[in-house]
Amino acid sequence: MSSTTLAMIQLGAVFFGLGVLGRIAARIGMSPIPLYLVGGLVFGKGGFVELHEADEFIHIASEIGVILLLLLLGLEYSAAELFTGMRRSWPAGLLDLVLNATPGVIVALLLGLGPTGALAMAGVTYISSSGIVAKVLNDLGRLGNRETPVILSILVFEDLAMAAYLPVLTAVLAGLGFLSGLKTLGIALLAVTVVLIVALRYGRYVSALVASEDREIFLLKLLGSALLVAGFASALQVSAAVGAFLLGIAISDSTAHNALKILEPLRDLFAALFFVLFGLSTDPRSIPPVLGWVVLLAVVTTVTKVATGWWAAGRAGAGPLGRARAGTALVARGEFSIVIAGLAVAAAAVPGEFAALATTYVLLMAILGPIAARIVEPVTGWLTRRPKPAANVPEE
Repeated sequence: MSSTTLAMIQLGAVFFGLGVLGRIAARIGMSPIPLYLVGGLVFGKGGFVELHEADEFIHIASEIGVILLLLLLGLEYSAAELFTGMRRSWPAGLLDLVLNATPGVIVALLLGLGPTGALAMAGVTYISSSGIVAKVLNDLGRLGNRETPVILSILVFEDLAMAAYLPVLTAVLAGLGFLSGLKTLGIALLAVTVVLIVALRYGRYVSALVASEDREIFLLKLLGSALLVAGFASALQVSAAVGAFLLGIAISDSTAHNALKILEPLRDLFAALFFVLFGLSTDPRSIPPVLGWVVLLAVVTTVTKVATGWWAAGRAGAGPLGRARAGTALVARGEFSIVIAGLAVAAAAVPGEFAALATTYVLLMAILGPIAARIVEPVTGWLTRRPKPAANVPEE
C-alpha cells in the first residue's frame, strides 16, 4: 500500500474521529478541545497507534489552524472597541496578568523547565479561553448581564497583551539575544500601533480590498491575505499568529461579519487538527509525574481568576452574584494556551515535561471552567441565603 493511500486512510480516520468527539462534547455541553487533545494523546507518541504517514499534512494544517484562530479573534473586535476596552479594563488586566502568569512561572522553575519554559508557562496559565468563555456566556444566557462587559474587556486586554507577548516568546524560543528580542518586540509594537491607526482611519479600504460578493473569491482573498500577512510577520521574526490577529482587527464592519461566517467552518477544521497535533506530540507516559503539579496549578489559578473577575466586576458595581459569575467565567483555558505551548514545543526549546504539563493543565481547566460557571449561581445563592429576609431585595 502506497504512502499516499495510507495518509488518506489515516486522515479520514482522524477527521471522522474528531467528528465523533465533537458530537460527544456537544451532547454533554462542554468544549471539544479537551477531547481533541485526548484524541491526539491516544494516537501520538506512546499511544496505541502512531500516524506517521499523515504527519506532514497535520503539521501544515495545524499552522493554518493557528493563523485562522487568531484571524477570527481579530475579526471579533474593531480598533475602536479595543481602545475603549483598554481604557476600561487596564487595572483589572494588570491584576489578571500578575495573579495568573506568576503561578505558571513558579511551577515551571520548580520543575526545572528553565527561564524559557517559565516564560511559556506564564502565557499558558495567564490567558483565558475566549472561545470557551463566549460559548458559556451564550449557553447560560448571560450576554446581557451587568458583569459581562467586564468579562469581555478583560479578554480584550489579554488578547492585546498577547500581541506584545508572542513576539518576545518567539524571539526567546529562537535563541535570539536580549537586543534582538527587544528589536522584535519593537517591531511588533510598531506593527500593532500602525494597524490600529490604519484600522481606525482607513479600515474601510482594507475591508474593500478583501471583500467580494462571490463567496468563493471572498474566501480565497481572505485566506490568501491571512497567509501572506502571517508569512511576512514570521519573516520579520514577529509571530505569524500576531500578524493574522492584526489583519483581523483591520477588517471591519459588514466585511468582518461576513468573513466570520465564511471562515468559521474552515477555522474549526484546521484548529481541530492543531489540537490533535499538540496531543500527538505529548507522550501520555509523561503525564503522571506532573499530575500533582497540574492539580496544584489548577487550584491556584482558579482562585486567582475568580479573584480577578470578582474585583473587576465589583469596580463596575456588580453585586456578589455578579462578581462570582464574572470570576468563574474567566477560569477556562483553551485554544490560546495551546497555541503558546505549541510554539514552545515546536521550537524544541523546552524540556519534554513541558508538553505534558501544558496539555494536562489545559485539559483540566477546559473542563473545570464551564463546570464552575454553571454551578456558581446555586452555590452563591446557598452561601448568601438569609432566613426570612426583612424586606424584598431586588435581583441582580
